[in-house]
Amino acid sequence: MDSDLFDPERPATGPLPGEEVDWLRLIRSRRVGPVTFHRLIAEHGSAAAALAALPGIAAAAGVDHYSICPMEVAQHEMSLGRVAGAKLLCWGGPDYPAALYDLPDAPPVLWALGDVSLLNRPALAMVGARNASSLGLRMATRLAETMGENGFVIVSGLARGIDAAAHKAALALGTVAVQAGGVDVIYPEENTLLAGEIAAKGCRISEQPMGLAPQARHFPLRNRLVSGLARAVVVVEAAARSGSLITARNALDQGRDVLAVPGHPFDARASGCNSLIRDGATLVRSSSDVIEAIGTGLALHRTATPARPEPAVPTAPPLPGPVPARRPLHDISALHSQILARLGPSPLAEDQLIRDLAMPPAHITPELLTLELEGKVLRQAGGLLSRAD
Repeated sequence: MDSDLFDPERPATGPLPGEEVDWLRLIRSRRVGPVTFHRLIAEHGSAAAALAALPGIAAAAGVDHYSICPMEVAQHEMSLGRVAGAKLLCWGGPDYPAALYDLPDAPPVLWALGDVSLLNRPALAMVGARNASSLGLRMATRLAETMGENGFVIVSGLARGIDAAAHKAALALGTVAVQAGGVDVIYPEENTLLAGEIAAKGCRISEQPMGLAPQARHFPLRNRLVSGLARAVVVVEAAARSGSLITARNALDQGRDVLAVPGHPFDARASGCNSLIRDGATLVRSSSDVIEAIGTGLALHRTATPARPEPAVPTAPPLPGPVPARRPLHDISALHSQILARLGPSPLAEDQLIRDLAMPPAHITPELLTLELEGKVLRQAGGLLSRAD
C-alpha cells in the first residue's frame, strides 16, 4: 500500500451526482491511500479540486514526475463495473456499510456484486485456516448456520477452508465475501462456483480496481474490512502466523470483539486460536458462547438504523474529536528509517522498540502497521517484531 501523505480526516458526505468518476480518479492516483483521500476531500472540498491540487502537494513532499490517474482509466473501470453488473458504493452514499464509518482508513469506494442491503445488517466475521481439519470445517459450518439463524450476516474472505465453509453454510441466511483483488476476479479459482452463488444470494465486495488480480499485499487490506464490517470476529482454526491473526488484531484495533475456538495443543492449526484465548479472547465451544458474548443480531436488525452521514450542507460541520496534526512526509520517512534501523532478523518486543525510540505509542503504532502491510516488518506471536529483509 502506498504511504499516505496526510493523517486521517474524513469528508462529511459522499460525492454529489456525477462526481463518482472524480472520486475513482483520486483514490486510484499514485500515493493516494484511503487516509490521504479523506484528508484531501476534507481540505479541498471536492475530488475535482483535490485532483487539481495533488501534483503540487506531491512536489512539495519531494515526489518527482507525479501524475494523477487519467480520466480514461477511471472511465474504463466504470465500464468494467457496468459489464460485471457491479455497483459502486461511495463513502457517505446510501448503501455504503455503516460499520466502516469509524475506520480511519475506510475505503472511499467499494465495488459490490449482489444484495448490498446485507452490508448494513448486523454481521459476524468468521475466519480460519485454509488447510482446515474436518472438525474445523464442521465447527465453522455449524457456527455459521446457527449465527445466521440468530440474525447475523456471516462475513469472510472467500478463501479455501474455513472461509468457504462459513460462506456455504450462510448462503440462505446472508453472507458477505470480501475479496482481495477486483470484485470480478475470483481467487482461488476453486471457489468460482461459490463466488457465483454468493453474488446471486449474498454480496461480494472489494475496494480494489475491477480486473485486478490479488497480490500478497492486498490480503491484509482485505482482512481489515472483514473485521471492520462485523460486530465480532470468530477465529475457528489458525496457525501461529496467519492472516486470520491479522484479522483478529485488526478487530481489536477497531474495537470489535475477538472470539476463538480452542484446539489440541499438538495441532499447529490450533496454535493461533489457543494463543488468542491465552491473551484474552473469548473461548468458543458452540454458538451459545458467541451469543452469550455479543447477543443476537435479531433485535439489532429490528431497532438499529445505519449511522450514515448527514446530508450535505454549505459548510460541513467539524468532525468529532480533536483534529490530528499534520505530519510532513519527510518526518514519516525518517520515522520509518528509525524503526527499520532498530529492527533486525532477531525478534524485538514492540514495547521495547517504543521505549528505544522514546516517542508516544500513538506516533509509532500506525507506522508499524504501514511497514507491516508493505512487507518490511514481520509481526510474530507475543508482540515481537523483526525486519523482513
